[in-house]
Amino acid sequence: MSVNIKYLLGAIVTIPLLPLMYIQGKQIRKKIPSLPEAEGREGVSSISSKKRLSLITIGESTMAGVGVDTHKEGFTGMLAEDLSTKLNIQICWKVYAKSGYTAKDVLQKIIPKIDENKVDILIVGLGGNDAFRLNTPKKWKSHILNIINALKNKFENAIIVFINMPPIKEFTAFTPLMKFTLGNLVTLFGEELEKVIDDHKEVYFHSQCITLEDWINKMDSNAKPSDFFSDGVHPSKLTYQTWAKDISDFISNDQNIVKNLKLRV
Repeated sequence: MSVNIKYLLGAIVTIPLLPLMYIQGKQIRKKIPSLPEAEGREGVSSISSKKRLSLITIGESTMAGVGVDTHKEGFTGMLAEDLSTKLNIQICWKVYAKSGYTAKDVLQKIIPKIDENKVDILIVGLGGNDAFRLNTPKKWKSHILNIINALKNKFENAIIVFINMPPIKEFTAFTPLMKFTLGNLVTLFGEELEKVIDDHKEVYFHSQCITLEDWINKMDSNAKPSDFFSDGVHPSKLTYQTWAKDISDFISNDQNIVKNLKLRV
């Protein structure tokens, strides 16, 4: 079944429930505190090496580090540190992200502001806000295509990695209706993203669906679902650590990515 047909079927079921979901959303927003973005938008991994790679993260609140004090303990800093250790290469990193941004916002307001001359690897984290605004898979696909083209035009040889879609179905602050509706929509976004990257060289997507049960089992931990969220929606430090390591494993286990990165140093 195509993504468009899945979306239409889902819309038929969801449209009558939109007023209820709107009310639930307003109630949740009142309960969730307004958390700031992380500070310290650039840094260098602790590995000492003459070999260096440049890494930039782009996206919404996950990339913006909402839920932790500094980016060093957020997704970007943790990813750079773990990947640096795995590849034995020093990584210089910088964050270009804004909480609340959609793919269209990133395309129009963030990418033009990236002023580096050379970037080796670009990490993109999006999807949550597009789902919250009920953007269609067709619109999402169009914006993602434009993002890839804009990044490739700016950094022709850079490797682009899209991280997993946000685990909306796991958000502890959301109602079952919101988890079902928005979680299924973001799944459709992931299916479209998989199709898009097939047509582009040096563009990758870690498509594995995130479940807290898998993470807990992988960590051999007694963590509770609430431990993974700072406010029921945004990641906690534990989530940033776990997610960053997951993406680091994804990158370092792909021989094509590793080969191309090592050719750049």
